[in-house]
Amino acid sequence: MPTIPTADEILDRSFRRAAAKMKEKRNKDRANNEFLMSVTASVHDKLVSIIQKFPEMEELPPFYFQMVDILYGVERLKKALGAVGWAAKNTREKGYQLSAKMRRSDDKIAVRKQGVARIASIVHQVDGELRFLNQVRNVLRKLPHVSDEYTVVVAGYPNVGKSSFIQLVSTATPEVAAYPFTTKGVILGHRNEPAGRVQFVDTPGILDRPADERNPIEKQALCALMNIADAILFIIDASEHCGYQFEEQEQLRAEVEEMVSVPMVTVINKSDLVKKEGYMLMSTKSSEGVDEVLTALLAYQSGYPAQHLARSAMILESSTPEETTLEYSKPFYWEVEEKDSDKTDESLERDLQD
Repeated sequence: MPTIPTADEILDRSFRRAAAKMKEKRNKDRANNEFLMSVTASVHDKLVSIIQKFPEMEELPPFYFQMVDILYGVERLKKALGAVGWAAKNTREKGYQLSAKMRRSDDKIAVRKQGVARIASIVHQVDGELRFLNQVRNVLRKLPHVSDEYTVVVAGYPNVGKSSFIQLVSTATPEVAAYPFTTKGVILGHRNEPAGRVQFVDTPGILDRPADERNPIEKQALCALMNIADAILFIIDASEHCGYQFEEQEQLRAEVEEMVSVPMVTVINKSDLVKKEGYMLMSTKSSEGVDEVLTALLAYQSGYPAQHLARSAMILESSTPEETTLEYSKPFYWEVEEKDSDKTDESLERDLQD
């Protein structure tokens, strides 16, 4: 999606093109009409191009649709695109009307100036919408590229080993993408499996505090990320070297499990330092237990080889704590009274740039 120009940028470009065409005409009357019609066509075509190149909201994957709605509001976006469409239509109508008037007028220069002024006025009326659309464009292009494939969202407090796990199980080097509302990037990893490609997504800094400390916008952003999950991997650092007590991590695990409606696998990382009975264990430092965790996660992938399913069931049955259940719970959503936050469009865009 190309950068969306401001009203002045559209007009300046159109005037330059029109001036070049005007010089090609020897007849002054035709030159004035050529200038007006060139400006009309250039402005109209550019405005239409902006609308056509902007993605259809209904055709966006659910994750991106939710992010646009959280950040700016889909209805506001549609109104902005509608305003640009209005400007394109009125530019063409006024241009043709004044072109006809010019042919009947003795003072063609005055009509040309009148036409240019009217077109400039129309375009400037939607300058705010053009700037808004460019902000949305800048956010969309920086969002993580979430594919429509089997997705494992890796959750847990910071420094428990989420990124290390993704690096170990990914076929290629994971990518780091910006995510709104947090200065920490989202880590995306991929792995090729016989049943299809698997996508691993690390949750950003939104999960580094309890739910009652998150504002409504952060809750919805977490909702959008969680809703792409086909399975959740929750990692706990029982050594507490991550800076969070074991009880805090268990509380967050229970909170996440209550939120989601997909299977969740819980694992203790840094098992080389501390072991806990009743949990799956792994060490991302030595890679011990990582394959078993991966096997448990892939068991939920449609088409996963049957010979691995029994092994996964045995792992889960022997390792899942009593209070942890893999049964589906209620759909993941938040009760939010107001969707708008105190953040301005500019501050949201700065979050992505940090």
